[in-house]
Amino acid sequence: MDHTMLIGGEWVAAESGATMAVVSPFDRSSLGTVPKSAREDARKAIDAAREAFDKGPWPRLPPRGRAEVFLKAAQILQERLGSVAELESRNQGKTIKQAADADLPFTIDNLNFYAGAGRTLEAKNPGEFTGDGTTIFRREPVGVVGSVTPWNYPIMMAVWKVAPALIVGNTVVLKPASNTPLTSLELGRVFQDAGLPKGALNVLTGPGAEVGDELCRNPKVDMVSLTGDTATGRKIMEAASGTVKRVQLELGGKAPFVVFEDADLAAAVEGAIVGGFVNGGQDCTAATRLIVHQSLRAKFVQHLLKRVKEIRLGDPLSRSTDLGPLVSLNQQKSVLEFVDKGKSEGAKLLVGGTDAHTRYPKGAFVVPTVFDAVAPDMTIAQREIFGPVLDVLEFSTFDEAIAIANGVDYGLAGSVWTEDVRTALKAANALRFGDVWVNDHLPLGSETPHGGFKQSGFGKDLGTDSLNDYTVVKNIYIDLTGQARKGWHYTVYGDPA
Repeated sequence: MDHTMLIGGEWVAAESGATMAVVSPFDRSSLGTVPKSAREDARKAIDAAREAFDKGPWPRLPPRGRAEVFLKAAQILQERLGSVAELESRNQGKTIKQAADADLPFTIDNLNFYAGAGRTLEAKNPGEFTGDGTTIFRREPVGVVGSVTPWNYPIMMAVWKVAPALIVGNTVVLKPASNTPLTSLELGRVFQDAGLPKGALNVLTGPGAEVGDELCRNPKVDMVSLTGDTATGRKIMEAASGTVKRVQLELGGKAPFVVFEDADLAAAVEGAIVGGFVNGGQDCTAATRLIVHQSLRAKFVQHLLKRVKEIRLGDPLSRSTDLGPLVSLNQQKSVLEFVDKGKSEGAKLLVGGTDAHTRYPKGAFVVPTVFDAVAPDMTIAQREIFGPVLDVLEFSTFDEAIAIANGVDYGLAGSVWTEDVRTALKAANALRFGDVWVNDHLPLGSETPHGGFKQSGFGKDLGTDSLNDYTVVKNIYIDLTGQARKGWHYTVYGDPA
């Protein structure tokens, strides 16, 4: 199937006519083509978004009007959940049970949540702060937003970006990852069918080096929001600096999973499996660093390996599959290179570390992998692998655990496992991560702000905090005295009255 992209309310091909193939990471079968847009296409989309913001109805609708579109979009997406989830699974490689039972329901809930949150947007209460007049604070949309989204959660993270931007009156140009664009195009159709005005949401397919760069440099774009790796975040900041546009970044992670000596072993092992192998480990919050107290480490590893060997690889469209392929052969190659690096640096490979070529010769699989005897300064303990690879590290004291946990460039998410409330709170306070979970790993809700410290970026997805990123506060002052010459004017010229 040949897909088109959404610009100014119309479904169009690239100006050049160029296309890109989209393939399944499971069997390399064709999923069709999408337009290979270039800088001129990006400019058309930006112009459409600019026109829609400056002159269109969307920013001028009352909050209730925008909420009605969101509620309709949520209803439409719910009706199409099965087909969109299947498309997501085929395009990205994630299991159908994750796409249909987790990602899509969460995405729909995001739309419903922001429909309400957009109606409760508040600024500071007005008041007479100078004594001579009333000050009114308005929270207004930033303008045109360029949203650049990743390949690990194509539709879910598109909504994480698009929903808070749109609901407060911005217009958006969405650029999904080049290899997973299909459900972002479906999102465009959903909003169009829900009555979103032309140009309020535009969806471009194409390479980030050209399309994403134009979003960052074009002066008609007021803000760029990215979910991606830290290296890309640096490029976005640099490109956006020329026009001093607002930037929001949700970048990489290297989540610590700290297991204290009094932890519930069964719960911790279960949490490590789920937190480490979610989405094939292609998750910025994945629990890739298992930092375990020395008294518990041997038993923890024993139980962990038993469970890891039970994970079922296979066709992502099968409900019995636990782990599908990675998103691409390039990603498979990258993960296996990290495995080789771990072995060369002296980490002990306990299980996995290979592809599944014999069973799935065309699939981008990596067998679930666990390393033991990992030192905190090893590459696999410092760099984001983005695959099904877990590292076991050991600690003896609380301070050592915190030092290991915080000893990376990232600060997105982490978890603490203990039965002692004092230890839990002390560790949660000490960890320099935007999300800290206690006796669980991964829970996020539409209401919970998500964003990181350090090189994991800044700004928030989810929750009402995200609305602050997509709005700007305007200060309006109204004189109440009616006097031509105010008491303070003498400080500029003349004498006191």
